[in-house]
Amino acid sequence: MQSDTKQTYMDAIRAALRDAMKDDPNVVLLGEDIGIYGGAFGVTRGLFEEFGAERVRDFPISEAAMAGLSTGAAMLGLKPVMEVMFMDFISLAVDAMCNHAAKIHYMFNGQYSVPMVIRAPMGAGRGYGPSHSQSLAAWFAHVPGIKVVAPATVADAYDLLRASINDPNPVLFLEHKLLYNLSDGSKPTGKATLGQARVARNGSDVSIVTFSQGVQTALAVAADLEKKGTSVEVVDLRTIRPLDMKTVAESCGKTGRAVVLTEEYPFASISSELCTLIQQECWSSLKGPVLRVTGQDTAIPCSTSEESAWLPSPERLLKTIESMIS
Repeated sequence: MQSDTKQTYMDAIRAALRDAMKDDPNVVLLGEDIGIYGGAFGVTRGLFEEFGAERVRDFPISEAAMAGLSTGAAMLGLKPVMEVMFMDFISLAVDAMCNHAAKIHYMFNGQYSVPMVIRAPMGAGRGYGPSHSQSLAAWFAHVPGIKVVAPATVADAYDLLRASINDPNPVLFLEHKLLYNLSDGSKPTGKATLGQARVARNGSDVSIVTFSQGVQTALAVAADLEKKGTSVEVVDLRTIRPLDMKTVAESCGKTGRAVVLTEEYPFASISSELCTLIQQECWSSLKGPVLRVTGQDTAIPCSTSEESAWLPSPERLLKTIESMIS
């Protein structure tokens, strides 16, 4: 894959889909309006014309049917990549994903695998309101058998999607809407391993553990704090399940302070799990309690001003870190 500084996160996802389809005739795309229209956010634009209706399939408005068909097709040798218009609608596909796709390898004693990918645009920040703005990774990370991937860079958008398509297990691939136009100059390598975090920025005073859009927020706050003499390390999880706790623990153990940053409801969340694991594994190195910055425990408002107050903003993250080091 060729890459340049002008390539966006969306371009990288589209390129990953195109290259996977060229490399493997068993890769097929399913979704609502992903054909001629090119998808709700334009990610699949041009693929219908290139690969035709047999491999880029517009589907009726039924996420349940789409997930069930994808599960069966994967069992029989295809590699379906299913697009959900908004992550919120994935609730309609939970039965097929969590009760079937996630468990088939176990229930059939390894005789079947389910190499399917569900792409889901997530996240707030566009004023879409309570039922089109949620980040629901915790729902699926809870279930053994489903991998949950959430890239934060252009390079990872390509590399992790290629790895997800090649994985023999069902993968939920999360794309934050605010990242689609990101152009960060990172270059895909064509190589990635699911379950491997990265240190996006080195630091010595406090660790921020985050993923997806949270990485951009964390890096911006880290740059501001550096001017004030505080050194912040940023850990990008990249994949939520499997979780690379080794990299997280090494960072938090080194700095002695940890903040978990996630855009989600706080109760029974990814942040809850991370706070517990960091506290358990790094307790002897920590200089204080693990803190977190998340969305609010309410439905997400439509009003842009109220939505801004709901989000885990740079201002909230900055205040949290300053309270730890003061």
